[in-house]
Amino acid sequence: MGDLHQVAEKEHSISAPPSFAEVLRRHRHAARLTLEQLAEASGVSDRTLSDMERGRSKGPQHRTVTALADALGLADADREQLVELAREGRLRDRWARPTGLCELPRSVDDFTGRVAELAWTSELLRAGDAPGTAGVRLITGSAGLGKTTLTVRAAHALRPDFPKGVFFLDLFGMSAQPLPVDEALGMLLRALGIADQQIPGDVAGRASLYRSLLRDRRVLIVLDNAGSEEQVRPLLPGGGAGRALVTSRRLLAGLEGVRRLGLGPLPLLEATELLTGILKDRGASDEGSAVWQLAQLCGGLPLALRITGNRLVSRPGWNAADLAARLTNEERRLDQLSAGDLKIATAFGLSYEQLATSTRRVFRRLSLVPGRSFDAALAAVVGGTSIEGAWDALDELVDLGLLQDSTLGRYRFHDLVRLFARDRLREEEPAAERDALTVTMTSWLLRMATTAGRWFDPLYGRPDRPDPDLAHLSSPEEADHWLRVNADNWLGALRHAASVGRFTAVLDCAESMDWFSDQWMHAPHWYEVFTLGAEAAAVLGDPARQAAQLNMLAWVHLVPREDMETALCYTAQAMDVATRSGATVQIALAHHHAAGALRRLGRLDEAIASETQAAEIHKANGDIDRYCHCLGALGTCLRDAGHYTKALEQYLDLLALLNDDRSGITPSVAAFTRPIALARVGECLGLLGHRAEAITKLTEAISLMEQAQLPVPQARSLETLAALLAEEDRTGDSRHTYARAAEVYEAIGDAEASSRCRDLANAAS
Repeated sequence: MGDLHQVAEKEHSISAPPSFAEVLRRHRHAARLTLEQLAEASGVSDRTLSDMERGRSKGPQHRTVTALADALGLADADREQLVELAREGRLRDRWARPTGLCELPRSVDDFTGRVAELAWTSELLRAGDAPGTAGVRLITGSAGLGKTTLTVRAAHALRPDFPKGVFFLDLFGMSAQPLPVDEALGMLLRALGIADQQIPGDVAGRASLYRSLLRDRRVLIVLDNAGSEEQVRPLLPGGGAGRALVTSRRLLAGLEGVRRLGLGPLPLLEATELLTGILKDRGASDEGSAVWQLAQLCGGLPLALRITGNRLVSRPGWNAADLAARLTNEERRLDQLSAGDLKIATAFGLSYEQLATSTRRVFRRLSLVPGRSFDAALAAVVGGTSIEGAWDALDELVDLGLLQDSTLGRYRFHDLVRLFARDRLREEEPAAERDALTVTMTSWLLRMATTAGRWFDPLYGRPDRPDPDLAHLSSPEEADHWLRVNADNWLGALRHAASVGRFTAVLDCAESMDWFSDQWMHAPHWYEVFTLGAEAAAVLGDPARQAAQLNMLAWVHLVPREDMETALCYTAQAMDVATRSGATVQIALAHHHAAGALRRLGRLDEAIASETQAAEIHKANGDIDRYCHCLGALGTCLRDAGHYTKALEQYLDLLALLNDDRSGITPSVAAFTRPIALARVGECLGLLGHRAEAITKLTEAISLMEQAQLPVPQARSLETLAALLAEEDRTGDSRHTYARAAEVYEAIGDAEASSRCRDLANAAS
């Protein structure tokens, strides 16, 4: 070691003094240690050691240098030299940059999650940014998402890679007086070591000097809470070594050449981990499920989680379950999310104050929408504006993070933002106006749902031109889409209308869903829809329509719920009400639904008798459409009873009737029933051992079902066809058909059948 010191002294006498990096590297080589070995011996990370030897860290702390000297076995002059070089490096670094200017805030110790987002920020280090991007990363998102916390965390992690400094500047973009550009540039120039007398007086001159400094300096500029493109654009590097991280509640869509990250709420697991970390010193052992519930109620917003955790930590006597119970009350949730100067409502309020007056009105009124999402048409109705005005307002709300949008043209609130909007509505608009607005919205939603539902009713066919204020639906496909994506909204409107006694509108809407329910059999809300319809008909004193709704409830338990005994209870109620009112159509429908339940219960003789009665009533009434439907169902009863030949004859007679232009069958009903009857013919042929002919009929039926968009019978026919193909040893075709059946079952929401067919497809491999 003494020889090495003499060599160093000799070199010092004839050249520039050695650097800390050079001396450390020489001592490590002399000790025959790798970076990893020295790191293990000293307790200093190998990355930190690498930074020291490359000159990135020129003045490490005294305790770090002492640990290295001990690990290297340095003594006397060698040890003193290493310590002195580190001290000189620290002094030079302190002299080269003013202290206390634009210092980075501390990072919270309990930071949780955001692994992918932190990895994204690390891309700042990558060389070869495209020309013009200038190494700028923009993080956007609504209030409370932790943009600043994430960015500060990332900046601390990036410190070693920016030896010329990491600087932080709050631009106060959401305040009434955002930081002016000239002041921001002045603060950054001073932090970069420029004396006041050298700072130009105009914005252009300051921006030019600022960019020139960043071109050659490996610095990271953190610009927090940017308010606009105009405010932040002059503060961005123009290329070169400098990098910038920017946060904003606004999208700042006008900024060019930046990489963007839209921050979202924390997943529930990470939210729970964050809250658990904040609460780690409370010592409570019975709060597991309560903490999980609190994380859910905070909606993944780090600010809400921080407030909740701080409240519990600052009040050791509080119980997490009690606080969760308080937050469960939506009327008080925002008030409870307050701890000292941290208030979730205040954070949202800063964004709200940025909105135009007309957009504020749309924002707070949208809180009345009953469902979780909505489109511009509904926003226009609720906001009392044109569709163009609604688009403008929605764009502004998305830009500020107060709404989330999707590629499907749908918008939604974060749960806590919705509560804030509801509070603003109560504070700023009279109760009478709110009530009138609810009536307007409910009426519009029910009229839209009723109009959409009637697209599928053969008695209505194509609906007449609807009210001019309704959204235009030009096809069954559009009607289907509207009913599905707005299900929460029109169902919420149906509930509200029932609660305020608008029974005619409720019953009209429920009746319009009769045929559409066949398109979406496994939707979860049909029981509620038809129950509200039956109750409305009872209040209106209309037993025939009440019987119709009771029959629909029988269908709900017969098909989607597969509860045959309950289905029979509803058919008995429908039969009783219909008999007292002389509603023969509903009597026949009750027999028909009862037959379906009896067949599934294995009471086949009763089922055949009941279906025969239904068919005779419809035939006597001249209702050829429903008569055909009963003939098909009667064939199914015969098939299940093992009378395959009779069942086949029944289905062939039905097909002949469907194909007879003089029968009087409604064309849409014929188009609906024909492929189903053809499939039943195929099934019977298969049961009679005529598999090749059965496969041909089923293949033809499935094709017609696909054209007519009948996914439920299509799925069942595909499963039957797959089984026949397997019996014919056509393994590949069978596997493919089972897989297709699984896809269709999944699309209609029948997870059990989908899983069954997928297993059969895999078994055929």
